[in-house]
Amino acid sequence: MQPFKPRQTLLRFLIPILAGTASILRAADPAPTPPADPAKQMRAYRDFAMGRDGSPERGRALFNDPARAACVKCHSVDGTSSKAGPDLRAVGDKFPRRELIQAILEPSSTIAVGYGTTVVELKNGDQFEGILKSATDTELDLVGSDGKHVKLATRDIKEQRGATVSLMPEGLHLTMSQPEFTDLIEYLVSLKDPDSALSGSRGMPSFIGEIAKPVPVRPFISEQLRFPHATVQKPGDVRFGLVWFGPLPGVANAFVAGHQTGRIWLIEKSGEQETKTLFADVSKDVFNERGPNGLLSVAFHPKYRENRRYFLKHQVFEGGKIITTVAERLAAPDGRSDSGQPERRIWSVPSTTQDHSGGYIAFGPDGYLYIGMGDTGPQQDPQGHGQDMTLHLAKLLRIDIDHKDPGLEYAIPADNPYAGRKDIRPEIWAAGFREPWRFSFDKLTGDLWVGDVGQDRVEEVSIVRRGENLGWNVHEGFEPFSNKYRREGVQYTPPVFAYRRKFGNSITGGYVYRGDKNSSFYGVYICGDYTSRRIWGIRQEGRQLKSVLQIGTSPQGIASFAEDEQGNLYVVGYEGMVYRLELSETEYSLPANRTPL
Repeated sequence: MQPFKPRQTLLRFLIPILAGTASILRAADPAPTPPADPAKQMRAYRDFAMGRDGSPERGRALFNDPARAACVKCHSVDGTSSKAGPDLRAVGDKFPRRELIQAILEPSSTIAVGYGTTVVELKNGDQFEGILKSATDTELDLVGSDGKHVKLATRDIKEQRGATVSLMPEGLHLTMSQPEFTDLIEYLVSLKDPDSALSGSRGMPSFIGEIAKPVPVRPFISEQLRFPHATVQKPGDVRFGLVWFGPLPGVANAFVAGHQTGRIWLIEKSGEQETKTLFADVSKDVFNERGPNGLLSVAFHPKYRENRRYFLKHQVFEGGKIITTVAERLAAPDGRSDSGQPERRIWSVPSTTQDHSGGYIAFGPDGYLYIGMGDTGPQQDPQGHGQDMTLHLAKLLRIDIDHKDPGLEYAIPADNPYAGRKDIRPEIWAAGFREPWRFSFDKLTGDLWVGDVGQDRVEEVSIVRRGENLGWNVHEGFEPFSNKYRREGVQYTPPVFAYRRKFGNSITGGYVYRGDKNSSFYGVYICGDYTSRRIWGIRQEGRQLKSVLQIGTSPQGIASFAEDEQGNLYVVGYEGMVYRLELSETEYSLPANRTPL
């Protein structure tokens, strides 16, 4: 897979027809009555185009129609740069959707270098304005917004000056309906280099088929054992639910369930018998009053049976700040409950806001502890946490909790990609995440799969390797997002799979199924969406998506997935129920008349 290449910064690019053209634009559908406030007008169009997919085909027709947007008069799209405005051949690679929208909504806010308007006044009083294409001692070549060249003899020029107003008319968006405006944006986004366009279309399919017989998603515990859940009904209410589930090492048919409030339960099942007892109550140590905070993850030491050590990721509130921490606790001698001893804080980092604290910790096959940390906001990562290598925020970290380095409660593994560096935090294993809520390791290959919750447009699933940069907030999925923190020489690794908001808006990473080797699901990565409750199965080869199918639907919001020691997979419902995926009862295949992608 070829990583994303850094590109130059976009300032402003579109120079369609002058105001005269704008006056003849007419929407095919009646344009909505805009709010009186111009700022509200622009916000309405911006929000509409950011939150919905348009039709690139209809957008192309608008672009090329001389009686409509007529962008084709000023812009080539074939790499020739043969017209007045910049060539737009790969504009969808170079510039984020948000900036393309802004270029049309506020065309004069910034002018691209080399494409500022030049105003020429002649000695006879005539005045011309356009884009300066060439200049000699004897002649200027000016291209107007109609695409026509005007050659002016320098001897006839009285004054030549630059203008701060774009040739593109203000308010052009108001001559289109919001859906038409979105179509035009979609066409611009679709203008990509062939290689990246192929990668994006393969990894972000517009259609996801469903298997012929959905996987049964059956309750694993009885309704009597269901865990508590609360939603926000009025200001001041605290939202909480079930967030983690997994096997208890060394105890047959025993599982542990982690609740956002800080309570952890032991579930034991034997045939038709099941019991639920309190494993630990750490609620006094946990802050979960705002945002998706609280107890988020549990990880048992690889040698838990011998040392009884286990680890929690949760938030605390100290000094007026929300702080995400990883803490170590000790189980009782029988390993079936907590010892009651105080927890020991291993690692912590302050949050900027109440959101995007990551959600997961897990031990890798190498025995080291991996920590997923989000950018902590605000929305769109305006401070560039994802690309700031001096911060733990928006990173996947890897630490050794069996040893200590001076001044730390852990050690830095010698083979961490930035071990020994003074300018980069040595705990960093990979960078460029927004909200890596859940990740897991393939039991067979060791591949590290991460589900990263998106911002405006897409959710993404990646296979992450040592030292890689997944791109946030320079990229969101396969699409550019912002150039503010783009750095020359940095390569950005695209995801394996991304999906639009029509399929859901909150990815929950899962597991590669490694249970029954004879199952058609063997080797399939299974994940889902918290909001839409869809469950997908993914096949990949060389980190290229080969197939994605919807294999089922969860009865509850998917807070997490779980894997037991035999490789069986479970869905953790935020509303308090745990479900088992009965993969043996169906096949990973589409109906005969459909294709996977």
